[in-house]
Amino acid sequence: MSGTLQSLIAAFDPETPLERASTIPNAWYTSAEVDALERDAVFARSWQMVGRRDFVAKPGQFLTADVAGEPVLVVRGEDGTLRAFFNVCRHRAARVCTDECGTATKLRCHYHGWTYDLSGHLRGVPEFDGVQNFRREENGLPPVAVAEWGPFVWVHLTPPREPLDRFLGPLVSWAESRRAFDGLKWYARRSYDLGCNWKVYADNYLDGGYHVNTVHPALAGSLDYREYRTVCDANTVLQSAPTKPADGDAGRTRTGDAAYWWLYPNFMLNAYAGVMDTNLVLPLGVDRCRVVFDFYFSDTLPDDFKRQSIEVAEQVQAEDIGVCEEVQRNLNSRSYTTGRFSVKRENGGHHFHQMLGRVLQAGTGSFTQNG
Repeated sequence: MSGTLQSLIAAFDPETPLERASTIPNAWYTSAEVDALERDAVFARSWQMVGRRDFVAKPGQFLTADVAGEPVLVVRGEDGTLRAFFNVCRHRAARVCTDECGTATKLRCHYHGWTYDLSGHLRGVPEFDGVQNFRREENGLPPVAVAEWGPFVWVHLTPPREPLDRFLGPLVSWAESRRAFDGLKWYARRSYDLGCNWKVYADNYLDGGYHVNTVHPALAGSLDYREYRTVCDANTVLQSAPTKPADGDAGRTRTGDAAYWWLYPNFMLNAYAGVMDTNLVLPLGVDRCRVVFDFYFSDTLPDDFKRQSIEVAEQVQAEDIGVCEEVQRNLNSRSYTTGRFSVKRENGGHHFHQMLGRVLQAGTGSFTQNG
């Protein structure tokens, strides 16, 4: 690790209170070294949502994903147990499963045909007679921690410090009290590639609605902005507001109380009456990310309502993409280093920067003094 990186991370004080705090430095959004550090310190060391539970509901069903640059395989065993592994063959490091999802009775690498059972044990090794000091039982697929919550499957690449339900914190009790997932079914997925660092997208999401009136006029008309609230708790930020009657598709498809949940570091859940979508922000490089939207709706809603709701989300996303990519370009400006937070609106973004700062400083072994 370079001394430059350690100095860059140490320059930020995550303990400075909101009223006096500045944002993380612009170099955190543009440095390849920071990007590499985040892959290990942030994404490999947090619970990551990798897919839908219904993909792996039955024995033999599997899904694959990439987490922090690592290929991961999740499969339901014949015994009904859900397991996850690094999706890397022990022979020559090819992917064992190349499909995004499917059903299998065994896991066979497409390269040289090494075969593993659904518990990850190595079973078939073609043409390996005469190889000395080789034990099949020592060459199974390395396991990865896996858990289920709601309609989602989660993995943790390193040994987790806490179980998933504790990591989710208040999101669990909110979902239980609201029966948030009852009657909802997955309907559609949309993916967007953005020319910005993943943190730019998270910052935009967490600004307490600060940009809604100026960037999202149609959405703004359906939210009671005066009652917009942001609550930070452990690994989460909840932004909420009542909706109000409004003309257009946004007013028609956004009713009830709006709840916008952020879960450290890159998962968002947005809920209205009978409508939910999740956003998963995947880093693709220092100045690129992919945002995956999954849309869920109540069974009672007609298809035209669902299509209009998705069209509203697509319009909001198009507006967000424009500002996020502009911000990324201008983070390279010699005129900008850090910004300040609105005390009234941006406590969520401040909470995110505090969490990130502590994690990266622990990852570099550098710590600032309290502000």
